[in-house]
Amino acid sequence: MKNTLKTLALVAIAALTTFSFTGIDVEKKAVKISESKLVWKGYKVTGSHEGTIDIKSGTLSFDGDKLVGGEFVIDMNTINTTDLEGEYKTKLDGHLKADDFFGVANHPTASLVFKNVKASGKNAYDVTADLTIKDMTHPIEFVISIYGNKATASVKVDRTKYDIRYGSSSFFDGLKDKAIYDEFDLVVDLQF
Repeated sequence: MKNTLKTLALVAIAALTTFSFTGIDVEKKAVKISESKLVWKGYKVTGSHEGTIDIKSGTLSFDGDKLVGGEFVIDMNTINTTDLEGEYKTKLDGHLKADDFFGVANHPTASLVFKNVKASGKNAYDVTADLTIKDMTHPIEFVISIYGNKATASVKVDRTKYDIRYGSSSFFDGLKDKAIYDEFDLVVDLQF
């Protein structure tokens, strides 16, 4: 009996040692910033607005052909409204950059770091990630699809979690048709 226990203990130690020193061969693939696109869309009672924002840097991590991670930095100074022109565009772009919204003077970047990636289909992955906006970090979940050297995802973000309360009926009464919905969408098309 003692020999059996010793043998099992040695096998367990050998297995643990083998797994501890056998690393996952992860390849980080840089996102091609100029060929990738990040579109935002915000909603209000009377309609919506949309625009773009630039990815400053990004990588997707793969173990073979399986997605295992990702990290992105977003340049908040590049918030750009694409559905307006002239004075209205200038006003909205300025307001989005102001402290009422993203406060880009003090918070010039936002980040997204994948924490858990699980295959959910042939080319799809369920991702749990930490999103940091205005130095506040909260988990978000979304699905990302990978096709060759392209990836797409749609992410819903609750802005109030990042202390962006302007026009939110969750915090202010009597806004009526001036209310802005708490959630906005990010649609991501990546090339890597």
